[in-house]
Amino acid sequence: MKHILVYSDSIAWGIIPMTRNRFPFHQRWPGILEMNLNQLGKDVRVIEDCLNGRRTIYDDPIRPGRNGLIGLSERIEVNSPVELVILMLGTNDFQANYNHTALDAAKGMKRLIHAVRETNLEPGMLIPKILVIAPPPILEPKGDIALKFKDGDKKCMGLAEAYEQLCREEQCDFFDAGKITTSSVVDGVHFDLNQHAIFGQAISEHLTHLI
Repeated sequence: MKHILVYSDSIAWGIIPMTRNRFPFHQRWPGILEMNLNQLGKDVRVIEDCLNGRRTIYDDPIRPGRNGLIGLSERIEVNSPVELVILMLGTNDFQANYNHTALDAAKGMKRLIHAVRETNLEPGMLIPKILVIAPPPILEPKGDIALKFKDGDKKCMGLAEAYEQLCREEQCDFFDAGKITTSSVVDGVHFDLNQHAIFGQAISEHLTHLI
């Protein structure tokens, strides 16, 4: 069995927009990915490590533990051997308490890539492949997250292009989610149910050549 580690935030955690509830595993995209690959005859387990509010490498001044760099190597060790690490972060870098740009998020993603590759594994275990996913651009934030993501739609501009360039330099696989789906039409940030289905199908097709 091959393990895929999804290291992400509330988009992959499957938060239901405008609530604090969660879509069930078979409806959120990591679950769809696992089921699709298994149906193709691939013996795969998708491990979800998705924390609401997680940034690339930046601290949350209010909620501890949201710096994605802290503990990443250990998560890989815990779940090894890992065939593939999917890094889908960046959205929370554009919250209102930061003045970050797409280039700041790309700098953070670069450090995450290096952390994966510098993980100390048991003898004979290989460093996993890396897939970087650029989340779709933030739309107009709505509801109780509107203030938290104020101007996030402007700050995130150019994220996919910055990640794509980074992946060329670092020789990582790259996927632009914004070419497949938008962010939620309900809250402007997360995935609606149909977007999980669309993205889950697209990323499953993309990964058939990696797994």
